[in-house]
Amino acid sequence: MEVQVFSSHDGLCTIGELAEHLRVSVKTVRFYSDRGLLPEASRSAGGHRRYGPDAVERLSMIRSLRGLDLPVPEVRRILDEQDAQDGREGAGAGGALEDAVAGRLRALGSELAALRWREAALRLVQECSPAERPDRLRLVGAVAAPPSTASLARFWRAWLPHRMPARSVRAFLEAAVPAPPDAPRPDQVLAFARLHAFVTRPCGGGAGAGSCQPRAHGVREARASAVLYAGLAEAYDLAGAELRRGAEPSPGEALDGFVDTYASTYGARDTPVFRRVLAGRLAADPRIDRYWELTAELISTPGAPPEPTPGAAHDWLLAALEGQVGAAAGHGGEASASTAPA
Repeated sequence: MEVQVFSSHDGLCTIGELAEHLRVSVKTVRFYSDRGLLPEASRSAGGHRRYGPDAVERLSMIRSLRGLDLPVPEVRRILDEQDAQDGREGAGAGGALEDAVAGRLRALGSELAALRWREAALRLVQECSPAERPDRLRLVGAVAAPPSTASLARFWRAWLPHRMPARSVRAFLEAAVPAPPDAPRPDQVLAFARLHAFVTRPCGGGAGAGSCQPRAHGVREARASAVLYAGLAEAYDLAGAELRRGAEPSPGEALDGFVDTYASTYGARDTPVFRRVLAGRLAADPRIDRYWELTAELISTPGAPPEPTPGAAHDWLLAALEGQVGAAAGHGGEASASTAPA
């Protein structure tokens, strides 16, 4: 569609006239012409570029697209699609524009998330005492913005049984790896930085991450590990409900499901003997309480009750089991260890 008829005898204009009409520099017009975004109508006898009236609308479109920070290749695809649609009856906005806008929105979302994390990290350093700053700088400097949870996932993959099915691993990671908040507070930035430092340090006294794997979870078959962690997830959900209402650790549905999961995994019966041995085995396994403490800090909301983590649920269930076993021992219950978990 022609939006301007120039005064020259042939209705064309020079590069200078086009630049002046749209109040841009000649260099800008030449840039888009050289990249094939703004075709010339012809060249003068002296080799100077000449543009038709439709160049006004096209250059205006280019400037609008570039004003949205769309890269030149995306602008070219949009214009090419627009050229292909010209003359088609009922042709509307093309997919190239929609895709480019959606892609730019995704990129902006990531950039904004990075800026929010950097702002919170700067406030963290600004608000701490001079004595704390070197340690805070070291911690936050080791974490990207926005942060990646890859180090947390690697930690858990080393912790979990090696033959555990991929689907079960993914389900566990969804529960155990906290998603960093989009708009963090300074204390959340610190919690995530400490969490990253925790999972990337040598585990088990420097013996490697494998030494952190709990012996009670050392099942040999992939199916058994899947059953174990699926059952634990259900027990943790039940225990989480108890934690939310402030209940003290005690026997009940959550504890029965917790014990039955281990009994089923190891082909044992849920007996007082099994419960005593299981309590001892779980109490002796490696502890990662710090991971769950930092996770709770990361997902916390000021003024709201803390959201139970799988670690908090496990501790509640273990305390309930130990309390039950201790009460039975106090009543003179005797048991052998013949049904200990493998």
